[in-house]
Amino acid sequence: MIAKSTPAFLIDALVFDAYGTLFDVQSVAATVERLFPGRGVELSQLWRSKQLEYSWLQSLMQSAVQRREDFAAVTAHALDYAAEALCLSLTGAARHRLLDSYLDLSAYADAEPTLARLAPRPRLILSNGTRAMLEPLAAATDVARHLDVILSVDAAGIYKPSPRVYQLAVDHLKLLPVRIGFVSANAWDAVGAKAFGLTSFWINRHRAPLDRHGPKPDAVLDSLSELPPLLGSV
Repeated sequence: MIAKSTPAFLIDALVFDAYGTLFDVQSVAATVERLFPGRGVELSQLWRSKQLEYSWLQSLMQSAVQRREDFAAVTAHALDYAAEALCLSLTGAARHRLLDSYLDLSAYADAEPTLARLAPRPRLILSNGTRAMLEPLAAATDVARHLDVILSVDAAGIYKPSPRVYQLAVDHLKLLPVRIGFVSANAWDAVGAKAFGLTSFWINRHRAPLDRHGPKPDAVLDSLSELPPLLGSV
């Protein structure tokens, strides 16, 4: 938690991660639970873990002969692995229903109010997800009303935390990296953004320890709602 005496950050635009930051990826657990009673949390957590792991591995393995698959494909591969690892029989219909649940995630309760309070600064999403995954989700949750644009890593051809991904925000906004606030509930993502040079805010909802693989984020917050008071007026 940031103390009230902390000076305001000089930020001209905000860039948000989507999955786990604005949208609750664990909300798929309800769908999983209906299909596999008693296994909802277990499957959804392993699915998410493998989804991220595969994105990092695909970035590392890219070559002239090994292309990067998009996030929809990575998400499907991770689901298949998680179901097999947990010895769950995944029918075609159940698989389709679970993958569709990523288009129907719940927004965190503080997501829309926080985005509204940050106006008139430009507010963007920068996500591993494809635009085809992100745009319907933002529209369905009304988050889209408070966004200027949705950027996908597909434009960089690699996944976070590659510097090429964070450069997309700089190129779009035409601002110095330090004047761009990057907001993520994923510690590795917040660290990656800070390593690139963005002003980084980690939303640590679960009071987890900070990852040690790179520089510390500029601020660690308990919720999105703590962000607007730190930025001062425009």
